[in-house]
Amino acid sequence: MYERILLPTDGSQGNTPAVEQAIGLAAETGATLHVLFVVEDIPYAPEMMDGEIEAKLRQIGEDAMEEIRERADDAGVEIETAIEDGTPHRSILAYADDEDADLIVMGTHGRSGLDRYLLGSVTERVVRGAEIPVLTVRVSDDDV
Repeated sequence: MYERILLPTDGSQGNTPAVEQAIGLAAETGATLHVLFVVEDIPYAPEMMDGEIEAKLRQIGEDAMEEIRERADDAGVEIETAIEDGTPHRSILAYADDEDADLIVMGTHGRSGLDRYLLGSVTERVVRGAEIPVLTVRVSDDDV
């Protein structure tokens, strides 16, 4: 059913339910799990332009991927990882297209009302823009 499952991660512990779902699906279907961390393009104050923020974000991504790799290895799931720069939802959609992913698995924090309107949602943007199925996994406040 699935050959390539994309799991975008933000490196937070709150993403654990989505990680578990993605690894479980990959184990059941024999799919390769593609894990993507996006270093978001954000405007910086001039005093922050020394690359320190980018380095810290990359380290968060590398740590998250190593943790997911260990879980995937324990489940016997093949894994590929990538760190890319860009706008998260655009990078996720482009990666899914480039890697010919069959499914995207993402967590959602369940924001509503003004919070959702003001903050937007990477998951929502991916759901709206994806040409393949997107499995959203609700993340409770206890998971964050």
